[in-house]
Amino acid sequence: MKLIHGFNLKNIRGDILGGLTAAVVALPLALAFGETALGDGGAIYGLYGAVIVGFLAALFGGTPSQVSGPTGPMSVTVAVLVIAILQRESLSSLPAEQIVPLIMGAVIVGGLFQILFGLLKLGKYITLVPYSVVSGFMSGIGFIIIATQLGPLLGIPTEKGVLNGLISLFENFSPFIPAVVVSALTLIIVFLAPRKITQWVPSPLLALLIITPLSVIIFNDSNLIEKQKDLLPRIGEIPEGGLQFSMPDFKYKTLILTGGLQLAVLGAIDSLLTSLVADNITQTRHDSNRELIGQGIGNAVGGFFGGLPGAGATMRTVINVKSGGGTPISGMTHSIVLLIVLVAAGPLASQIPKALLAGILIKVGLDIIDWRFLLRAHKLSLKTAAVMYGVLLMTVFWNLIWAVLVGVFVANMLTIDSITQTQLEGMDEDNPINNESSNNAQLPADEKKLFDQCEGEAMLFRLKGPLSFGAAKGISERMMLIKKYKVLILDITDVPRMGVTASLAIEDMMLEAKNNNRKAFVAGANEKVKERLSKFGVEGIVSSRKEALTAALNELNK
Repeated sequence: MKLIHGFNLKNIRGDILGGLTAAVVALPLALAFGETALGDGGAIYGLYGAVIVGFLAALFGGTPSQVSGPTGPMSVTVAVLVIAILQRESLSSLPAEQIVPLIMGAVIVGGLFQILFGLLKLGKYITLVPYSVVSGFMSGIGFIIIATQLGPLLGIPTEKGVLNGLISLFENFSPFIPAVVVSALTLIIVFLAPRKITQWVPSPLLALLIITPLSVIIFNDSNLIEKQKDLLPRIGEIPEGGLQFSMPDFKYKTLILTGGLQLAVLGAIDSLLTSLVADNITQTRHDSNRELIGQGIGNAVGGFFGGLPGAGATMRTVINVKSGGGTPISGMTHSIVLLIVLVAAGPLASQIPKALLAGILIKVGLDIIDWRFLLRAHKLSLKTAAVMYGVLLMTVFWNLIWAVLVGVFVANMLTIDSITQTQLEGMDEDNPINNESSNNAQLPADEKKLFDQCEGEAMLFRLKGPLSFGAAKGISERMMLIKKYKVLILDITDVPRMGVTASLAIEDMMLEAKNNNRKAFVAGANEKVKERLSKFGVEGIVSSRKEALTAALNELNK
């Protein structure tokens, strides 16, 4: 197995250009996600995560064109974990440098879980989450980002969490004019900047480059703010020297395990969905299990350097591909560029206003919300809409991981019910209780002749499609309605596979026939189904429907 999946030097120019462009987009987003995840002083940890996770996930991952780093779902999950830690400490707030070691314990555990997922080859199962659940979850993340950034957007200190933050926002509603000015200018740039400009300089970076120096010039002027220096909240001092090793704190084992599992699952879903997007636009195929291992290595190592956990970032990946990136070199280049910025431009980055990052995150939150599905889901399917809206509300107001788990469970139950109804509807159509309908008319001429010669004393049940446990109860209920027959034929020619519960239901049907002195045959089972039924001790298995009809006629003529 190659050390780097998809590595080659033939596209080196495109990879360097793609990585550079992705880094330009990633810089303001990494700082913004760090701030929203860890609060005051947290922006730099987002940049650490972008450097480490971005480089190692590209190096060891399974999606050549993917760019990884802090994302909305991951930063929101960290923010929720921060709230849990603060509640455990019974403190209203802690500075980021004291929270980070506790968070990093969960980040490392989450990375190890992701590596384990990859080694167990669980990648293909993680992407089987129903779209209604993914849509509801991502929209919920978008609403959380918007709700938690309203305070910084207006320059109003708020409590952590969605509900507490909104309550404190309205209770202390007194917008700070400099912050409002900065956030308004940011929103104007990120939403209205001409495409001719943003195709060269992404709108978040454009806002960063224009508004940061402007805010320093205007709001540092003591003449404008009555001899008070720089009342505008900024991200603060950036540690010099670049990346530095820091020992995580594994103080709360239960919290770290549960938090790590949440980060691992959500990071895996986020990354592999982005991998599917990358496959679609590059016409390639990623290695999902290897991608999980690469993401896990990135997050586990990043945890020892204070890096915010990351995942495959859709927008940065798409921009990378469109700019020419196609191999892991592009993702690694993106991280190297960010490291150079970290080392060389730390003092300048410390002057970035928090209101500016809030404006950028408002745009990110609106982009994450699945408006296209959100506004028309009820027209497509009420059940699907209920799942999607339910997951959205649980994500915003309850728990991220439980929102996904409950959503998946409910969505799968609805799917099983739908499949079961389809199977049973087909059974009702093909297996009427009286023998005068289209049931026997659908048989080939020779089989129809044999069936007619049974003179209504043989009952033919034709089952179709994969039989799951959902169909078992329906099969049994329908058999209870059928009393007047001497021979039962179960035709499973069109059943490619059969679940354990459905096999038990067929066994019960055969036993019931035997106990009532009726002959029963199972016809047309393929080798796999036949093997399973034989293990259950089912008797009367014959190779074809014609053979079963012949045997039934012989039985009736005795």
